[in-house]
Amino acid sequence: MTFALIVVAGYLLGSCPWGYWLVRIFRHEDIRQHGSGATGGSNVWRNYGRRLGIPVICLDALKGFAPALIGVVYVSHLCGILAGVAAMIGHARPLFLRFEKGGKMVATGGGVLAAVCPWVALATAGVWLAVFLISRYTSLASILSAVALPILTVAIGYPTSVIVFSAFTGAAVIFLHRTNLRRLRAGTENRFRGLRRASRTSSASL
Repeated sequence: MTFALIVVAGYLLGSCPWGYWLVRIFRHEDIRQHGSGATGGSNVWRNYGRRLGIPVICLDALKGFAPALIGVVYVSHLCGILAGVAAMIGHARPLFLRFEKGGKMVATGGGVLAAVCPWVALATAGVWLAVFLISRYTSLASILSAVALPILTVAIGYPTSVIVFSAFTGAAVIFLHRTNLRRLRAGTENRFRGLRRASRTSSASL
């Protein structure tokens, strides 16, 4: 019973669309009508600046970290993984937005990784940061981090359950960035500037 409750709680927590809520509260707008339409922190940052973007990223990461850590500590590693996966699914298709488009799971997935396999999370964050600083593409940084994720998990020596989870997470992140991949190939993807863009045409990666 506890196992199931933690997993369900993970989905409900993951369904909290902080990007949508905070923009509604402070700017009285719908983030889904701007940029990529995603509710994640990158799209919020691009359109409304870091004062809203950073809190959204932190809250999105926390809603993945909290249920995963509770599952690992109080039940089992498997419970933590499944609770984290549930949070990621909730972030992508949030109950509180009637299962419509949410975010792209990067921050939430990072929070889960920090709870389940912290060394992999740290290494993956290093990959993301390096790619981002070189390219200024948040989407490219997320995609290459997703590719590196299962490789790093195997290299560091985590058990099979964590390897399977990392492979699922990486594949899901890449799938959710498929439109970004097309824009990258076409040379039309916008680089991250960190400031609100007047055109609001940038694409997000979270």
